[in-house]
Amino acid sequence: MKSPERKQLLQALKTRFDQNMPRHVGIDWADVAAKLEANPAALESLQAMESTGGEPDVIGHDPKSGQFTFCDCAPESPTGRRSTCYDGEARAARKENKPDHSAVEMAAAMGIDLLTEAQYRALQKLGDFDLKTSSWIKTPPEVRALGGALFCDRRYGQVFVYHNGVQSYYAARGFRGLLRV
Repeated sequence: MKSPERKQLLQALKTRFDQNMPRHVGIDWADVAAKLEANPAALESLQAMESTGGEPDVIGHDPKSGQFTFCDCAPESPTGRRSTCYDGEARAARKENKPDHSAVEMAAAMGIDLLTEAQYRALQKLGDFDLKTSSWIKTPPEVRALGGALFCDRRYGQVFVYHNGVQSYYAARGFRGLLRV
């Protein structure tokens, strides 16, 4: 990443960090910035999250490992990651109207992980997300083996977990990512 892009990304992340302090109580931006400056691959992943509309922000810190956790905090599922089926196998199996991407493939290319159900529920404690959209989440292998995949949203003040066939995709369904740095 070129220096001007890096500076612009770090400034956007710092601004978001400063505007959303309840998401990362007790975490100092200088510590986060130092970790990011030392990890070009993480900056590339955060740039991918940012450029697809994820609005990544720090949501946690592991004192044992020293890692900071970034998550997509856009109010709705990131716009640049919608209309995706669950994974590449599902995308390849579609006979007609194949989506351009799958959630699992995009996340891997970006260097991020799909949220688990527990991580999605934890994110919802920091705000109200996916009130109009939904997001694929990491699906247990036994569900995927049967042709299903899980997604979540927030409606009526509650987080809901649903299932769909892995080949399905909708304009209002994308995925949220998680990155540990």
